Formats: sequence, structure tokens, C-alpha cells
Amino acid sequence: MKIRYDRPVSRSAFLARRLALFALAMILVAGLAHRFGPLSTPDFVALALVAAVPAAVSVPLALIGLARLWFVGALGGVAATRALLYAALPLGLALFGAWRYMALPEIYDVTTDVIDPPAFIETAEFDQKWLPRPAIRPEDRREQARAYPALASRRYDGALDRVYEAVVRVAAQKGWRIGPTRGTEYAVPELLPETEAGETELDGAPDDVVPEVGPVPKPRPQEPLVSVPATPEGTVLIQAETRGLVLGFPMDTMIRLREEAETTLVDLRVESRYGPHDLGFGAETAQDFLHALDAELLGIAGD
Repeated sequence: MKIRYDRPVSRSAFLARRLALFALAMILVAGLAHRFGPLSTPDFVALALVAAVPAAVSVPLALIGLARLWFVGALGGVAATRALLYAALPLGLALFGAWRYMALPEIYDVTTDVIDPPAFIETAEFDQKWLPRPAIRPEDRREQARAYPALASRRYDGALDRVYEAVVRVAAQKGWRIGPTRGTEYAVPELLPETEAGETELDGAPDDVVPEVGPVPKPRPQEPLVSVPATPEGTVLIQAETRGLVLGFPMDTMIRLREEAETTLVDLRVESRYGPHDLGFGAETAQDFLHALDAELLGIAGD
């Protein structure tokens, strides 16, 4: 005669698995919709906090299931283990954000020049929803300097045009989308060599020689002039936008190149679009770009 033992069932373990699976599905859908879809950052942060609640509840329930498996051999050990694995992502993301929020200064705008940061060419207002966004204060700049002392301007011995080309190349490698620019005419090298008399080769051509050119287009209709803020001579301004690699937080960036005494000074500004705290991603984005620019211009960096 066979004896069959009825094992008890740990209901807490199976409930923990359901809660953790729900939290994992929510954070994955919200993350993909924020990174590649229309979900805004405030909505993503709200959904991430909501997903952390069932994930946090599932952890003690899973531990209870594992304890019952150890003491009375209750069914649910596999379900409890899966619950802990499912809850790791939503709960870990919330704890990571909370740790950065507490450990790093509450700023959303970082720059290499805290005295005279590069001004954005175009500014836009974004709906902050439930995330309040205070104005930038001088205290924020001083707090940034204390928190990120390595975030400083770069000076290169190369000409302005060479540094400008390197900046554009690095921005393309990082996936930055370049927007409006100012002063790019200062970064264009001379294309036609000059003769001893100060004239270009085309100016010195005989009168009876007609250069071979294509069809002459008709005059375009005159367009109304647009008021553009003046750019100091020898200064190039480049505005771009980028997103975080994993979470996809959108950020606006401003790059300023200034020609000073046969050197080129590069300043960078990174501003998060939403919320009062960028969780340190702005400084990481700026430092990553500057390190890549140093590698691109290796050998011409000045003091």
C-alpha cells in the first residue's frame, strides 16, 4: 500500500509571483514607451514609482514562501524565487533613483562654465506636470562645482575649424541631433589660396577666360529677414539634443567654441528637460562627450 503525503501550499509565494510579474510587465512597457514612444518623462517616473509598490510587496511574501518551504516543505519555492527575480528590475530601478536623488545635488542644469554658461539659442517650455521645476540660482552653480569638480572647460591648441569638425564628429558618434547653430562661418577654413598680391587664384585669372560653371539659377524671391542674436567674433554656438542610452531621459545641450590666442576653448552645457533633478545623468553626459572629444583631438589639448 502506497502512502502519499499531501504537501502544504504556500499561497504567499504564488501571490508574490503574480505581483512581481505585474510590476515587471508595467516597468518594461513604460520603459519602452518612454525610450521609443510618446510617453513623457513625468509619466514614466510616475509609472515606475507605481510599479515599485507591488514589487516591494512581493518581496516579503516571497520570503515567507521560502521560509515555509524550509520549515514545513510547502509548495511554492520556485514561485517565490521567480518572484524575487521579477521584482529585481522595478524595485532596483526605484531604489537606484532614490539613492541618486539623495546622494547628488538637486540640479537639472550643468555646465563647464559656472560663471558664464553658454546660452541656448532656442528655448522651449515643456509640461512638467507633477514635477516642479525651480529657476536656476547661483547657489545651484556653486553646488554643481562642488559635486562635479572634474566638469571643466577644455582648451585645445588646434585651430577653430579643426576643433569644430571634431565636435560635430563626436556629436554624430554619440547620436546627438544638432539643431540651430550660430557663428559657423568662423569655423570655415579658407578654400582658395591667395597670391602674393592678396588676390585669390580666381581673381587673378585672365579676363578672356570664362570659368566653366553650370546653369545659372534664377533669382530666388526675397525672404523676410529673421532677427538673429549677434554672436561674438570667433565664437561658434551649437545646440543639440540627446537622450539617455538606457532610460532615454531627454536632454538639451549647448556647445560653445571660442578662439582665444591661437587656441580654442570649448564649453558645454547639458540641461534635463523635466523635473528638478537630473539624477546625475547630465554630468555623466557632459563628461562622456568631453572625454570622447579629448580622444578625438588627442595631442593638441592645452593646459
